[in-house]
Amino acid sequence: MKQVQKNVVDALRNDAVLEDYQQRLDKVTSMRKVGIEPWPVGKTVNATCKDIIDEFAQSKFREYQISERITGIELKAEKIKVVLQDTLYKIELELFYSNNPELYNQFKKFIDIGDIIWVSGFSYKTDKGTLALKVHEFVLQSKCLHPIEQAMDSLKKTQKKYYQRYLDLIAFPSIHETFKKRSLIISSMRNYLEAFGFTEVETPMLHTIPGGATAKPFITHHDAVGMDVYLRIAPELYLKRLIVGGFKDIFEINRNFRNEGISHKHNPEYTTIEFYSASRDYIWAMEFVEMMLKRVTMAACKNFNVTYGDHILDFSQPFRRMSMQNAVLEYGKLEEKDLDEDRIDHKLIKYNISLAEGQCSWGHKLVALFEHLVEPYLVQPTFITHFPIEVSPLSKTDFQDASIAGRFELYIAGMELCNGYNELNDPLHQSDRFKQQAKARAQGDDSAHFYDEEYIEALSYAMPPMVGVGIGIDRLVMLLTNSDSIKDVILFPALTKKSSG
Repeated sequence: MKQVQKNVVDALRNDAVLEDYQQRLDKVTSMRKVGIEPWPVGKTVNATCKDIIDEFAQSKFREYQISERITGIELKAEKIKVVLQDTLYKIELELFYSNNPELYNQFKKFIDIGDIIWVSGFSYKTDKGTLALKVHEFVLQSKCLHPIEQAMDSLKKTQKKYYQRYLDLIAFPSIHETFKKRSLIISSMRNYLEAFGFTEVETPMLHTIPGGATAKPFITHHDAVGMDVYLRIAPELYLKRLIVGGFKDIFEINRNFRNEGISHKHNPEYTTIEFYSASRDYIWAMEFVEMMLKRVTMAACKNFNVTYGDHILDFSQPFRRMSMQNAVLEYGKLEEKDLDEDRIDHKLIKYNISLAEGQCSWGHKLVALFEHLVEPYLVQPTFITHFPIEVSPLSKTDFQDASIAGRFELYIAGMELCNGYNELNDPLHQSDRFKQQAKARAQGDDSAHFYDEEYIEALSYAMPPMVGVGIGIDRLVMLLTNSDSIKDVILFPALTKKSSG
């Protein structure tokens, strides 16, 4: 019975929405009959809602022309009160029948909540001492055909807010601040790199061979040349070609695509910043990244202590550094002998950890234990170093131990935020690594690298020793805006059919 009642209520609600939509269409017809265009050419403005509020605080009163969306209408016998909203700022308008009966009646007949209007009026202080504009002219700028209140209400408990982000932005103006902060974070990173002499470059997004990271690519087809191509999973191999060509310090802010799952930390289309510096190593890069993130955090949050969920992330202290093996021992409360070749499998069985096809080396097992026992618990900024070389196919080996890579990853709030390593510049060694990756791919690892012959040729022209770093911008924005889902920091995140409905 309850389900039947719910269906009836939903049907009535839909009928009400359709009736409101039809009424607004009828108003469009009526307006055009009397020579009013519902979507005219825009009129010039001289202020925003915030400008008027700021000047009112300084006891400045003058005539304003503004254009914003109506979010509230209150009809009274001799007066219409209207609320205009510009993101976080609202202005109240008052139209008096006694001042202009024709204007009053036109507004009452044709205007609805959701419409965007242009108004001209004088600021003044109402009897209650609040700010308002006394309107002497208005022009409809864009007619809203849908009952916007009901539409916004439907977003609160569904995934529709991501599919209809424009309504989400109207319903919850504070969301604008998240994306303004995102823009500030990106510009701060760009400015930091440029201040150190880095040059911003652009590289292709369509690749004939996917590379630069271990991930499953998206495949598309280039009709004109009759061949399949891949959306890039990383710009790395192209950026390193530029270092071969003589660039010393370069970076790219880039969109990448990985044909993998969707979660609160993963979106198949995402943004990173990658930078490369010749004649420098990963130790230098850790210092550089730490200083960059401290600067960006202060620029975006005006504080080194940032709230994220139940945690206070402290960017003021030196970031902790740990080897992967020591991290597993500490967080897993293990002894060194537990990680011996003949005992590590017992730990995998204990924690019900399975390995992917072609990933059964000791290094892969250590990484699997790290991801299970350590990664979720790295809350404060922590650099993890000494990665097994077999999980680092593009990284140079450590000069003291050929079994590990000269590499680091930065973890904050249980998320990998940054990856950096000394780049492998030995073309013969890199060729062997690609062959190993191709073998793993043949054994079922569809995220393993392809063999990239053109990249090997570029390396054979001599690439200087250097370090490369990639930082996940979406996750950084999550941390600095206290957003628990990556969908909340991407304006139009990937959605399944189910979640978009």
